[in-house]
Amino acid sequence: SVPVEKGPGDAVIGATINKEGMLQVRATRVGADTFLSQVVRLVEQAQGSKVPIQELADKVTAKFVPGVIVISLASLVVWVLFAEPLRPILYWGAEFLPWVNPELSPLMLGILAAISVLVIACPCALGLATPTAIMVGSGLGAESGVLIRSGEAIQSLKDIKAVVLDKTGTITKGEPALTDVIATAGFNESDVLRFAASVEAGSEHPLGQSIVAGARKKNLDVPTVTDFRAITARGVEGRVDDQLIRVGSRRLLNEADIELGDLEEALVRLENEGKTAMLVAAGDRAAGIVAVADTIKEDSKAAIAALHELGIHTVMITGDNERTARHVAKQVGIDEVLAGVLPEGKVDAIRKLQEKYGQQVAMVGDGINDAPALKQANVGIAIGAGADVAIEAADVTLVKGELSKVVEAIRLSRATFRKIVENLFWAWFYNLAAIPIAAVGLLHPMIGVIAMTTSSLSVIGNSLRLKRVKLNVDK
Repeated sequence: SVPVEKGPGDAVIGATINKEGMLQVRATRVGADTFLSQVVRLVEQAQGSKVPIQELADKVTAKFVPGVIVISLASLVVWVLFAEPLRPILYWGAEFLPWVNPELSPLMLGILAAISVLVIACPCALGLATPTAIMVGSGLGAESGVLIRSGEAIQSLKDIKAVVLDKTGTITKGEPALTDVIATAGFNESDVLRFAASVEAGSEHPLGQSIVAGARKKNLDVPTVTDFRAITARGVEGRVDDQLIRVGSRRLLNEADIELGDLEEALVRLENEGKTAMLVAAGDRAAGIVAVADTIKEDSKAAIAALHELGIHTVMITGDNERTARHVAKQVGIDEVLAGVLPEGKVDAIRKLQEKYGQQVAMVGDGINDAPALKQANVGIAIGAGADVAIEAADVTLVKGELSKVVEAIRLSRATFRKIVENLFWAWFYNLAAIPIAAVGLLHPMIGVIAMTTSSLSVIGNSLRLKRVKLNVDK
């Protein structure tokens, strides 16, 4: 995250890093009252029960086996008692089925029919329908850098109607970078950037370091600064080539009685674009502006477009101000923006979206403050480069931290569940068709073994076809 300015009396949470100067802090909360404890508590509160993907198959199998035994015994009894009225079926079948023998005794016909029913109705295909598809789908996801914790996540992810995306670290890189350099008359862009980088080289602030990195990327010579001074809430100043250089806010230049002139309009424009703009002054003249911003990930725009193609509503949630948030959302094509949202507010926002979209909401985030929202969502998706707490709270982890992997996860879940449905349909169709054939004596037990094996292999083969599914997003 981009550093936030703190002053006397402001609250800071545990593990906050002081980037400049010295300070004294007083502990106001300990133990269960700390921010981290609150995050853990929110995660626990957000946990809820989820429907297992294999529940249907387990229920069916539990009732299927007793049913098959009943049908098998019934076949034996019926053939023993009513063999003569049923023999015409056998004579008809014997014309094209070489294993059918109509001349057998009623008891033998009954035994063969009972055994055939038991053999051909083995619920192997029903038992394999779900786990084989999940195994192949999970393996395919792992190869693509999409780690799915359980079958529950696959079942929930396929029905997602809205995806909530944290901004920093998810849509953007979470690393400020130099975006603009503007020079006034009498200066060029290289001068402005060189001045700013020289002074900021003496600062530890990440925004200042991004300016230095930008200058080095352009292969500019960065002179050594002397008389460096950081001015709280205003900026920095120092001497470069015996000239006083100031880099900072309007307030810094106003206090030095330096007029902005034509830079005022450019400054407003950059701020409206959600960028952090810093004025640069050389001596008593405004030299220009350098601007930095959290850069958008290369695949974010394509990933958002792909989510829209899947019929999914996209929401960006962030603690940043409305102006910055809407600018980023406009760049990548986000449908809805929720700005200025605190960690506990993210959970409430997820709940409202769940009411609107019928408990079919996914959350994508990477930070500690995203963990409660990740757990509250029907499917939590953690960026792999993020905090361990966020990853622990998530149902899906994206190892490479690319937003396009969210699309791949949804495509994979839909394809996997489709295979599960196909497998269950085939297993049911096979049993509903084969059991009556076996019961009327048209199926030899050996043929039943072959048919049962073929049914199981067909389910496995259909699951393996998942490997042919296209997951990647065209960038």
